[in-house]
Amino acid sequence: MTDAVSLKPELGRFGVWTPGPVSPDTAAEIEKLGYGALWVGGSPAADLDFAEPILAATESLQLATGIVNIWTAPAAEVAESYHRIEKAYPGRFLLGIGVGHPEHTEQYVKPLDALVDYLDALDAKTVPTSRRVIAALGPKVLRLSAQRSAGAHPYLTTPEHTASARGLVGNSVFLAPEHKVALTRDAAQARELGRQTVDFYLGLSNYVNNWRRLGFTAEEVASPGADRLIDAVVAHGTPDAIAARLTEHLELGADHVAIQVLGKPEDLVPTLADLAGPLGLTARG
Repeated sequence: MTDAVSLKPELGRFGVWTPGPVSPDTAAEIEKLGYGALWVGGSPAADLDFAEPILAATESLQLATGIVNIWTAPAAEVAESYHRIEKAYPGRFLLGIGVGHPEHTEQYVKPLDALVDYLDALDAKTVPTSRRVIAALGPKVLRLSAQRSAGAHPYLTTPEHTASARGLVGNSVFLAPEHKVALTRDAAQARELGRQTVDFYLGLSNYVNNWRRLGFTAEEVASPGADRLIDAVVAHGTPDAIAARLTEHLELGADHVAIQVLGKPEDLVPTLADLAGPLGLTARG
């Protein structure tokens, strides 16, 4: 199935990316603040059993995976889970899939071919292209995302990458980058928070290669990561400054920005509340 998607998923301008499922109550708070989607990371299992409690606790919040790992979650089971969720909560679940990292996957061979095979399996189980997105950084997977899904969910990128991706995939393709935030005016503290998360990815070739394509030097992308790199992928400062940085993605072609809040779990909702006004969100209920 290679249909070019013209109907983009409706997730609003801003959503929230978390490294694993949040409680239904937290999801409800996120929705009330005006965020349009919750992206659940951490390579969730194929049963996607976290989905229904979150959707039951919310009214219109979109729920997406960011992302299901094709090596650990069999396509047939994921498809069954998708249809189960879609039947119960029509139009509110978006399936994000990706190939993960070669350094952490023993069977990581010809990842593009494996991704195509996985998409073929989803097609065979009638998972619609309009309700799935692909984790994409480089040109080959970005093109695939445009051909075989609603679009791309790039992770740990910059607005400059968003502009490049939009130019590559065209205007009809959904583009939803993730961007990290640290709500502090202390740049050193923000960079420390950023490095605690980003350091893991400095040893992963797909991210390092992407940053090099964006103009960062080998020294800047070596652990622990140069200030210029950390500042590029972690927005910090005042709520207004962070909102301005996140909005750059929209100005350069993104349809939606998934915000990952760094810090303690209890910082999530207060930070999102502080950002909601500057982001132009309207509280619900």
